[in-house]
Amino acid sequence: MRNTVRDCLFILLGALIYSIGVNYFTIPNRLSEGGIIGLTVIAHYLFDWSPGIVNFALNTTLVLVGIKFLEKRAIIYTFLSIAASSVFLYITEETGRRLTDDSLLAAIFAGLLVGGGLGLIFRSGGTSGGTTILARIANRYLGWSMGKGILVIDLIVVTGSVFVIGLGKTMYTLIAVYLGAKAIDFLCEGLEEKVAVLIISNKPESVLKVITQEMSRGITVLEGRGGYSGQGKEVLYVVMNKQEVARMKHLISELDEHAYVTVHHVQEVVGKGYKASNTKFAKSV
Repeated sequence: MRNTVRDCLFILLGALIYSIGVNYFTIPNRLSEGGIIGLTVIAHYLFDWSPGIVNFALNTTLVLVGIKFLEKRAIIYTFLSIAASSVFLYITEETGRRLTDDSLLAAIFAGLLVGGGLGLIFRSGGTSGGTTILARIANRYLGWSMGKGILVIDLIVVTGSVFVIGLGKTMYTLIAVYLGAKAIDFLCEGLEEKVAVLIISNKPESVLKVITQEMSRGITVLEGRGGYSGQGKEVLYVVMNKQEVARMKHLISELDEHAYVTVHHVQEVVGKGYKASNTKFAKSV
């Protein structure tokens, strides 16, 4: 129950931040967005339709169409995020005003706020509906990050907006969309970014002991063989937070300055001691 309340609060906060980005930076500076919100903004420019109402109608329709791709919990959170973002869009539509005349600054802050808001929603298990459902499908079946999936879909929508807002504003919009995708990835993955480390040392037992004791990390010992020498070697494999890598390299260098260490970025880690998921593999990128 505590986690559910926390998730709902983050979804509401994310929806508010998202709406401020749209109504205080995107629309007043006649920029656009990607995905469904991009279509909503264009409809506002062309027909003066309320972004909140159009956002609710389009996103709800797409969620009902793609509901089979979401789990029950995600469905509930998604409808909450759609309702919250639509209400906040409607409320801030009346209070929204241009905070800067600089299109570049507007694009930067629009991207950070819209992306940051969506990142909080995604991190809590929801979506904003619309194209984010397609991004979740790409994340599950293609291994794409949420930011990458949304970026590809958004670029398609943004390209079409050039006929409404012009080439110059569209170019600024691309900056906002790119920054938004990066903000989403940071909030969804960057705060818990993991790396996989392979260590080949002439003192494997000493390295294993110091990492286990000093860093409290479990290590898998793999049997390897030198390609040139043909000699058997023990290869150490460990997954840790990215922030711990510097300390690990320092500990290893004190024991074996000639140790060979490779660090690989890991997209997802599933298993005991990490998070649960339907995926059963740690995917390196």
